[in-house]
Amino acid sequence: MNAVPGPRDSLTDVAGLLVGHHHDLDPDATLGSGAATGCTVVRAPGGAVASVDVRGGGPGTRETDLLDPANTVRQVDSILLTGGSAYGLAAADGVMRWLEEQGEGIPMDPEDADRVVPIVPGAVIFDLPVGDWYARPTAEFGYRAAAAAAADFERGSVGAGVGARAGSIKGGVGSASLVLGEGPAAGVTVAALVVANPVGSVFDPRTGLPWGAGTEGPGRFGLRPADPERLARANALPVKGTVLNTTIGVVATDAPLDPSGCRRMAATAHDGLARAVRPAHSPLDGDTLFALATGTAQPARVPLPPAFPDDLLLLDALCTAAALCVERAIVDAVLTATPVAGIPTYTDLFLD
Repeated sequence: MNAVPGPRDSLTDVAGLLVGHHHDLDPDATLGSGAATGCTVVRAPGGAVASVDVRGGGPGTRETDLLDPANTVRQVDSILLTGGSAYGLAAADGVMRWLEEQGEGIPMDPEDADRVVPIVPGAVIFDLPVGDWYARPTAEFGYRAAAAAAADFERGSVGAGVGARAGSIKGGVGSASLVLGEGPAAGVTVAALVVANPVGSVFDPRTGLPWGAGTEGPGRFGLRPADPERLARANALPVKGTVLNTTIGVVATDAPLDPSGCRRMAATAHDGLARAVRPAHSPLDGDTLFALATGTAQPARVPLPPAFPDDLLLLDALCTAAALCVERAIVDAVLTATPVAGIPTYTDLFLD
């Protein structure tokens, strides 16, 4: 693929999108005590066309039925990614409150601009065993994350990634972007943000290299195979011992797509998850990827036979890029994660 990372190599390279975190993290948190949870909000001021693809056996979601292309609402105002399992969905109430205060949402009364209904779909990871079981994101978490949303944001053990575990090692928030350089999508940006919390492994037990480095090669990330001692230590770590896990995230583009196109981009983006996590989409995961299209870019349309949609070749290029962005974002989450609750990080195991 002829493409290069955007200037931030992050979701906010899609112009108009903003990301904010809020979390509660005690420095001495353990598996079972202290606070170690949070949420991440992706804002789309003015709204963005959206859809979603939910896989795995244990999803925890909000407003995903609304995003079926057959249904009425065509866009969203924010996406919530949160810890706290199903309890964490309460954070969406705070996101809605903040958006309502800003007048963002579907206008419902032409005579009163304050009467809006913000659309905030969301998804959760299961992080309750990290820190105190009863420490969970609340509506106040969502409110603060929405208020904090900006073009520049932290990655790693922040926001919804604070309590995330990627197989036997620390997970977190990661992001990546691509600006396409040729063909029907020339000049279009595609990007992803993920919260990596899978039950599956994120590194090859034979080399120590992240599975997600496979497409572009370890040199892209400045990595090389681990020495035998480090590899043995990593492979001796106990497998993740919870029955609920999940990787969640957002893929986005500045190309104009309808909800069906967003749905296809979200579906194909799961290929990147499957390349970076083994196994993916298990009965123990609730893997969920949302897709957003802001429509601020205007790529050239390629004439096609009338039996095909006129954005077919554009969508094909976007889907390929979305999968690669998800793959790279999962690697980014693992490489930027910092220690929480004694969970070892990839850096501790292989790079220090």
